[in-house]
Amino acid sequence: MSVANLCHRLQSQVSARTAAGFAEVLRRLGAPLQVAVAGRIKSGKSTLVNALIGRRVAPTDIGECTRLVTRFQYGTVDRVEIVFTDGRKQVLPFAADGMIPAELGVDIEKVSHIEAYLTNAVLQGMTVIDTPGLGSLDAASVSRTEQLLGAAKHRKDDEDEEGSDELDDTSRNAVAGAEAVLYVVTQGVRADDQQALAAFTAATASREAGPVNAIAVLNKADTITPESVEGSGGDVWKAATLLAEKQASTLKPRVADVLPVIGLIAESAESGGFTSADAEALRQLAELDDDILQTMLISADIFTSWECDVPSGTRLRLLEKLDLFGVSHAVEAIRKEPELTAGALRRSLLDASGLEAVRQRLSIVFAARADGIKAAAALASVTALAHASADPAERQRVHDAIEVLLAKPEAHQLRLLEALTLVASGAVDMPEDLSEEVLRVGSNADIGAQLGKPGAPRPELAAHALERAGWWRSFASFGATPAQSRVAHVVHRAYFLMWQQVREA
Repeated sequence: MSVANLCHRLQSQVSARTAAGFAEVLRRLGAPLQVAVAGRIKSGKSTLVNALIGRRVAPTDIGECTRLVTRFQYGTVDRVEIVFTDGRKQVLPFAADGMIPAELGVDIEKVSHIEAYLTNAVLQGMTVIDTPGLGSLDAASVSRTEQLLGAAKHRKDDEDEEGSDELDDTSRNAVAGAEAVLYVVTQGVRADDQQALAAFTAATASREAGPVNAIAVLNKADTITPESVEGSGGDVWKAATLLAEKQASTLKPRVADVLPVIGLIAESAESGGFTSADAEALRQLAELDDDILQTMLISADIFTSWECDVPSGTRLRLLEKLDLFGVSHAVEAIRKEPELTAGALRRSLLDASGLEAVRQRLSIVFAARADGIKAAAALASVTALAHASADPAERQRVHDAIEVLLAKPEAHQLRLLEALTLVASGAVDMPEDLSEEVLRVGSNADIGAQLGKPGAPRPELAAHALERAGWWRSFASFGATPAQSRVAHVVHRAYFLMWQQVREA
């Protein structure tokens, strides 16, 4: 990778402190993409983390662990490491239920964060960072999140400027951020949600918010009252989809998209929480008279207290795993297909949760573009490290090397991400239709989606790519401001490369 080559080449030409920063950048370039899951307290972040990982391992009840940043990454042996602020580490086993222990047995004020290593295939391509809920708990929890994501700003004392080969706090924070953000919202997007999302995305190693490295999910979609959303026709999922679209328009261009999801059902279906015993209990409920069942499903209290053959404790367990929406969906599925197996019912619940759409979007926005996102983040870190240097000659040397790198054809992906960030952040003002086109081209990995013609035949895609390449070239030369022209040249190049790729496919 060109950014890695730049770091290797410059390490011997910069100070020991900056070289240490470059070494950290190189380590991060070789590691999986780091995705921070962020959001307000009680938004269901940890439940969603468990669903994404496919294992119920992150504590979901408020306790010591939910006040700490937890990084879930791949390891050959399952283990938990408590990382203290002084650098010490203490290894813990997972609890008997397979989760991180609710109580750590240490002074958490002295804890930096938790590292959880899992032999999980999902984590081979993505490290998931579970963060404390915003608006929660205490200032220390927010501070820990900022520290790990690189948002905290530290002022170096004069005595720290000299004589230390260790990576200073400013430099460490410049390279320690997650590269992407999955932001969790519930029904109401509040002003502080928007501020928090901006802060989290700005705290990523990419340094700027934007649809390249941020998507949002509308969690707890099953709790939305359909009557409150115009056009839903009384359907919960339709209401959630419409509300997510509305939230997307509110949160863009901070995020690529907002997708509805039911984290609780997803966690239960994906992490082994839904059992054959649960399926059998649902089968018994499906045999009840419809009027009785509909009455029971009015509220959790009625559902658990109603007299019927399914024990109250069993019904409470179903609520804890599926809530009323999940129970209703499962019963309906059984009634439509009485011979439905427990495995097929679990898959039906997983489909109803919306998790697969979130995973696909993660794959498109994050995984498929991981190298580009990481390279852009690495370049931002290299720039920050150079800026923090006390040596003007060193700063200039790194700056010149970056300019040479960006002039190379293989750096086009970085140029496209840079152009997208400039438009998304408002740094370059573009007409709305052109801004949307830049966002579409830069926020998707699939060529059909980039061209706004998903599923179209190759000849049509090629013709459209060539037509748009010509238009953007003309705009860059004749109709654009200097700042717009810089973006337009990048978009022209993107369309031309798409035309080449489609034509040669």
